[in-house]
Amino acid sequence: MTVRFPIAPDAGAALKAPLGRAVREREAAALAGAQVEFVRELAGPAFAAREAAEAAYAGLLDAPGRPVQPEDRWCELMEVIDRPAGRRPPPGGQAEPSFEGGRRWPAPPAPLKTVWRLSVGYWRPVVPGREAPADLPQARAARRSGEAQALDAGALRAMAGQALRPIKPQQPLDIGLFEVPLPESPDQTIPDE
Repeated sequence: MTVRFPIAPDAGAALKAPLGRAVREREAAALAGAQVEFVRELAGPAFAAREAAEAAYAGLLDAPGRPVQPEDRWCELMEVIDRPAGRRPPPGGQAEPSFEGGRRWPAPPAPLKTVWRLSVGYWRPVVPGREAPADLPQARAARRSGEAQALDAGALRAMAGQALRPIKPQQPLDIGLFEVPLPESPDQTIPDE
């Protein structure tokens, strides 16, 4: 049995009143009457303990003695970092050496606190204008060329969220080091002894 994901404009609506449920994108698009995209978002409050989150979402999650049908497994619990508002990770994500007080590295920061949140997978109807512009370069190419310095925050988010495209067509596979093509059939290779 495959999962039937809800169709809704946001995660809260997917939990409360979805427009319908569908397995495939074309089914969801037919029910929604518009193009859809699959998204997974965090919803609801944060819980300090997994048991508290499982108790709050008893009908949506598998639990001992209370299994959920396979087609209804579109929610799961995720452990995420609880960052207070305004506190951001350091740029680059790494500590810089300080060489102060006879020590090379600064004192380690306080351990991160984690919380449990409900992750909801659903089909979201695409609103015209919300999709990323097609003419944006790939993030990996723009980062190397310096084009990203002139872009605003919205364009950077759209660039980072778009699907990766190949830089060039995939090349045919090479033959191995100890393989040679057959003289009478160059498309086949045989081991070389």
